Amino acid sequence: MRTQWVIGNWKMNGDLASNAALIKALHSTAGITKMAVCVPFTHLAQVQELLQGSAVQLAAQDISQFEKGAYTGEISANMLKEFGVQLVLTGHSERRHIYGENDEMVAAKTLAAMNAGLTPIVCLGETLDEREAGLAQAVVLRQLNAVIAQIGAENLSKTILAYEPVWAIGTGKTASPAQAQEVHSWLRAALTAHNAAGVSILYGGSVKASNAAEIFGQPDVDGGLIGGAALIAEDFLGIYNAI
Repeated sequence: MRTQWVIGNWKMNGDLASNAALIKALHSTAGITKMAVCVPFTHLAQVQELLQGSAVQLAAQDISQFEKGAYTGEISANMLKEFGVQLVLTGHSERRHIYGENDEMVAAKTLAAMNAGLTPIVCLGETLDEREAGLAQAVVLRQLNAVIAQIGAENLSKTILAYEPVWAIGTGKTASPAQAQEVHSWLRAALTAHNAAGVSILYGGSVKASNAAEIFGQPDVDGGLIGGAALIAEDFLGIYNAI
């Protein structure tokens, strides 16, 4: 049985006071569906402490592909582990499209996370231009195949995938449930071909409490990677309870 997840990505948001209030509201969350929060590096220590005794897991938003060395500004897998991080995003659309991370770099970061015992949440997705050109399937499978080439198909079971159409990230636009399911079905077929059909595939892209149940009800959608709504406890819990 595939694991269901609701994972909040705080992006470059939060402060000590608002973090404490948010985590307090999430603290008693417990259920079959797993929850995690991806917090800025500067807040890992605080949130690690706040999550003590909670089922909510701690995640980071990025990771270096390097173990250590002269890489100013980078954060290694082992540094993340020292703060209790269990999962980490790799290849988020903002890292790809704002900071120029290519498929090979995303794959290297995924491998670094896995080698350290962290669970990589591998983000995949097409731009609006790519979708309108009929390239959505080719793009997401290319991105997935780059990761497989680096980590090996036998290690896919150690990952979580997140489909996030770039055109629906922070725009207020959301892929229809049918559009989300179509892409998830392509990814599920690719995973099945590599004997990894049990890997969770999350949807990310302007998910709200009002549309979460319909999106999560699709057969190949195993939960969500949530952006803006993850910063508001009521909204985030509403999404969580939609599964």
